[in-house]
Amino acid sequence: MPHSRPTERPPTGPTGPTGHITSTTERGAFCLALCTCGWKGPARRSRDLARKDADRHPSL
Repeated sequence: MPHSRPTERPPTGPTGPTGHITSTTERGAFCLALCTCGWKGPARRSRDLARKDADRHPSL
């Protein structure tokens, strides 16, 4: 069984070499936010909270 599923939320945010582009992914029963800068949000059981983490990045 794969450890992650395809991104369920399209990337958002500014584009370009200095922009942060975030998305969410599922790992087992958890969902987490990821960014092209290498940042990872905490694993959440709530997809909505993971999306909010992604929306608030990079201000976290």
